[in-house]
Amino acid sequence: MPSQQPTFRSYLVSTIILIFLGWGGLALLIFFFKVPPLVWARWGFFVLGIMALTGTALPIVYFFNRRFPSDPPAESNVIVRQALWVGVYGATLAWLQLGELVTLYVILGLAGGLIAVEYFIRIREKARWRPPTPGTHDHTSQPPLG
Repeated sequence: MPSQQPTFRSYLVSTIILIFLGWGGLALLIFFFKVPPLVWARWGFFVLGIMALTGTALPIVYFFNRRFPSDPPAESNVIVRQALWVGVYGATLAWLQLGELVTLYVILGLAGGLIAVEYFIRIREKARWRPPTPGTHDHTSQPPLG
């Protein structure tokens, strides 16, 4: 029996905390504190940006994994990792924009690279053999012959 994908309730608290701390922290950093762009303010911006984008992407990634299921189904660590890729992607683009290096090719290349990394990680997870748990009769979990 394939593993069941968790409901969105298990992600709700994390999503709310990440969105509140990320977007709220960015608003405080940019609008209220008016911090000059020194080293620690920049690092704070990138960390808060990753948190904000990850929290925002978490429900979307969950929906896509429910709407377009994979074999094996995406577990909770896969959903969180894919949402984290969105945060890392956005923060990397913001960092590259400081040096005015962002072009259409950089945007597409970075997205393609991160999608390829996630694709290869999913292939590795799919290829890894796991012994069947007691009580399940999944014939796809047999070890290779030979």
